[in-house]
Amino acid sequence: MKAYSLFNKDLASEIRTRYAVNSLAMFILVTISVILFSVGSEKVSENLTGGLFWAVIFFTSMSGLSRAFVSEEERGTALTLQLIASPTTVFSGKLLFNLILVFAMNIVVAALYSTLFDAFIIKNFALFIALFILGNIGIAVSSTIIAAIISKAGSKGTLYPVLSFPILLPLILILIDLTKMAMGGLEAYSAYVELAALVCYNVIMITASYMLFDFIWKD
Repeated sequence: MKAYSLFNKDLASEIRTRYAVNSLAMFILVTISVILFSVGSEKVSENLTGGLFWAVIFFTSMSGLSRAFVSEEERGTALTLQLIASPTTVFSGKLLFNLILVFAMNIVVAALYSTLFDAFIIKNFALFIALFILGNIGIAVSSTIIAAIISKAGSKGTLYPVLSFPILLPLILILIDLTKMAMGGLEAYSAYVELAALVCYNVIMITASYMLFDFIWKD
């Protein structure tokens, strides 16, 4: 219940300021526009289109998900949260907010991308839905714990991309491979190794995040 209350607080704050939403929306439009202008009339292969799709999501995530805990430090409410809520509650509330934000963002990206790029055709929709859901969960969890780490640092703006790249890169590479398989029409059983790796990544990140957050939050 406290986690849901924290989620409502963040949601109300975001509706009032629209900082993350505006940042994400602008980055999505700019990134996709740059890709369109760069490609021009050239025909883009399906594999390259699938890779660019997750590249857009990766860089968009870095632009708008870094303020999950930075805003608490800037407003001076971090100490209050430490007093009234447990670390598990705080992380759960922040993670829930980032999950909603990531899913909303990536649904918009997928809709725009499939509309603007003719080569982005999903032949195995069930596989794509599975990797899309698991991928969004992985991005949200990783971004939330990274945001908690950088909130205690001085150079918050530069530190987030530095930490995000090595942590999110394995996830993005797995998602690119799975997207190629979904676009190629392969059956789900042919991608069980990649799907298992994706599930393992999420389990490891969720477990490590909840184990480490107590030390990060109270440092």
